[in-house]
Amino acid sequence: MTAVVETQELRPKRTNSGRRRQHAGAIAVFVLPFGILFALFYLVPIGYAIYQSLLVIEREGTFGAAREVFGGLSQYVAVFQNEAFLTSIGRVLLFGVVQVPVMLGLALLFALLLDSPLVKGRRFFRLAFFVPYAVPGVIAAIMWGFLYSPNLSPFSAVTKSVDFLSADLVLWAMANVVTWVYVGYNMLIIYSSLLAIPTELHEAAKLDGAGQVRIAWSIKIPLVMPAIILTAIFSIIGTLQLLAEPQVFRTFSSAVTSAFTPNLAVYSTSAIPNFNLAAAMSVVLALATFALSFGFLRLTQRKAFTS
Repeated sequence: MTAVVETQELRPKRTNSGRRRQHAGAIAVFVLPFGILFALFYLVPIGYAIYQSLLVIEREGTFGAAREVFGGLSQYVAVFQNEAFLTSIGRVLLFGVVQVPVMLGLALLFALLLDSPLVKGRRFFRLAFFVPYAVPGVIAAIMWGFLYSPNLSPFSAVTKSVDFLSADLVLWAMANVVTWVYVGYNMLIIYSSLLAIPTELHEAAKLDGAGQVRIAWSIKIPLVMPAIILTAIFSIIGTLQLLAEPQVFRTFSSAVTSAFTPNLAVYSTSAIPNFNLAAAMSVVLALATFALSFGFLRLTQRKAFTS
């Protein structure tokens, strides 16, 4: 017995620092694959874009060989002097101010209907609302482009009297496409949050005499507000990245120019090719997207704390 006790006393005790090192090593093993992919396909392209945006093209004479030299912030000056690019940012901001609230309002309405006992066949309607999101954005834009076209649409009586592809309406025609595609996606996020609400709250409200509308307004909507904010941030980011719809609608409408949206302006500038100016546009667009989404998040958090 004494020998056993002495043997145990001779064994080194595992300290907390040793356990932490082991845990840190295990965490590093699991995080390393993601870290490598994140660096290669996210951080490195961002760094390369910033590097390209600081270069300018110089030529010796009219037909001299082109070479890239450091130009400082001259490309960014050119971006803020580019009226077409600035107009495209204003256009998508107007698009987002109108389209995002409409889309999220419909998503919230559909989610509340699916969560209420008034609607039968929830599985069918849940799938029906989500199916448009399964359609790729390019295919959805082509499909709606044919529906809007006066000569191709099966609803020619409407499209010949109302030109959805005109300069005044083409932006809202695209808004309809985006809304049709993403309402179901946002609805599922909100609906999942509704399912997490304890049923005891609904039952207590019913005992107090509250109807379905009152329960939705006073209980459900406040509790799913984090999900609504999340979908709003996703929508803000997606609005500034609008590309597939205007790219497709260019084949249907002459009102859609090569700089109709910021991403389309970046794409068209890089095709000239002017990669340095396109890179500067991309950096400005990324900073604007970050500022708007982060500002919206801080604003909603401040209102949540003050209320």
